[in-house]
Amino acid sequence: MLFILKKTFGGLLLPLPFILVIMAIALVLLWMTRWQKTGKVFFLLSWLLLLLLSVQPVADSLLRPIESGYPTYQIAAHAPVKFVVVLGGGYTFNPDWAPSSNLISNSLPRVTEGIRIYRANPGSKMIFTGAQAMTNPVSSAAVAGKVAQSLGVPESDIILLDKPKDTHQEAQEVKALIADQPFVLVTSANHLPRAMVFFRQQGLHPIPAPANQLAIDSPLNPWERALPQALFLSHSERAWYETLGRLWQWMTLPAPVTK
Repeated sequence: MLFILKKTFGGLLLPLPFILVIMAIALVLLWMTRWQKTGKVFFLLSWLLLLLLSVQPVADSLLRPIESGYPTYQIAAHAPVKFVVVLGGGYTFNPDWAPSSNLISNSLPRVTEGIRIYRANPGSKMIFTGAQAMTNPVSSAAVAGKVAQSLGVPESDIILLDKPKDTHQEAQEVKALIADQPFVLVTSANHLPRAMVFFRQQGLHPIPAPANQLAIDSPLNPWERALPQALFLSHSERAWYETLGRLWQWMTLPAPVTK
């Protein structure tokens, strides 16, 4: 129940639902009260927020500091590892689709980056995490494992941790499975700083491997930078989601495990 409340309340605080709430308040004030000036202020505020959070310079300036904490994993710079841990993300399951189509948004880049690192470490195992969604018969970990198999990873090299519902639980399950053995931790670049805190809190020493970088530093056409786009609103959403997550982590995480 706490997990559902956390996800629901947190979802309402994300940019688009939050802006829609402000718009709804504005409409109520404009249509049903005499507070016309206040309603206009609320509507103008919601319009400006939607505009600013949907343009690339603003969205990526919010996201870039979160994503830039860890560089891309370089094979030559690290000693061999026995495990590559890929954290679960968005997914669905339709057996009629191509396997990779079942990994939504952030999940597919995590899996493909994990496979790249796995192939550079002969004899290693891939660990996929993620529980079953409430209305889905298959877990996030299982779907990621199916995609990895479709891309050439043997089933014998895949380990599924399909009970954890969030990153904190994922860190606990990985700790129970591999103890102090070295491993690479693969997740989205914007999620990696928060994930590293959870894993280090368990007394682990993960090697960070960011995937799915979103904030764009390479050249764009002028109109791509200037025009509002749903893509860049999603970048703002990721920045705000991870900021809320770090705040919740700071408020609730216990002291680190000591050896």
